[in-house]
Amino acid sequence: MNKVTFYIDGFNFYYGLSTSKKQDSMWQKFYWIDMVKFCSSFLSKEQLLEKVIYFTASPLDPKKSSRQSSFLNANKYLNSTTFEIVRGKYIEKPIVCPNCNNSFLRPEEKKTDVNISVRMMEDCINDKTDTLILVSADSDLIPPLESIKRTFPEKNLKVYFPPSRYSRDIKDFLYLQKKKPILLEKNIKRFEDAIMPDVVGKYTIPDSWKIK
Repeated sequence: MNKVTFYIDGFNFYYGLSTSKKQDSMWQKFYWIDMVKFCSSFLSKEQLLEKVIYFTASPLDPKKSSRQSSFLNANKYLNSTTFEIVRGKYIEKPIVCPNCNNSFLRPEEKKTDVNISVRMMEDCINDKTDTLILVSADSDLIPPLESIKRTFPEKNLKVYFPPSRYSRDIKDFLYLQKKKPILLEKNIKRFEDAIMPDVVGKYTIPDSWKIK
């Protein structure tokens, strides 16, 4: 069996859904999905899901952090062995307004792209997986993709773009491999089939995520 691992850029994925929601409120219901079920729907009969690894960081805002925790804990409850969470961190970065020269602090996620890069490379070195699927449109992840392609040419690399997210640089990289990115926004049925019940174990969908 061909072992498959998904590497999900949680920040890119969530804010892709958020952008899509601004265009169509339907996308809000996809905040609360079973990530393992969703990813598994893309596998063929010859493939075996090894892991779904979700890379993220806890928001500094307590309400946002609580919503994220509910989502991650519900997924871990349903898929304790196949769903893994790798955390980076948020920092408050000083920003100076170019117009008024006032300074303010802006939350910025750190370490996610590094964590993804390191884990993908480690899994290749340790032969943990045969197919690596990156769920992100962050062009900062091109260097590890190029490195894996050079060092482990036998590994199958794929990239799925989250809804409302796109990278021409990644598309060009895949084109050289005679491949194309998968656009998740064209897979609404898979999203719908992966929606979790409102209550999963002791974890409940956040009120602000419910469709009114």
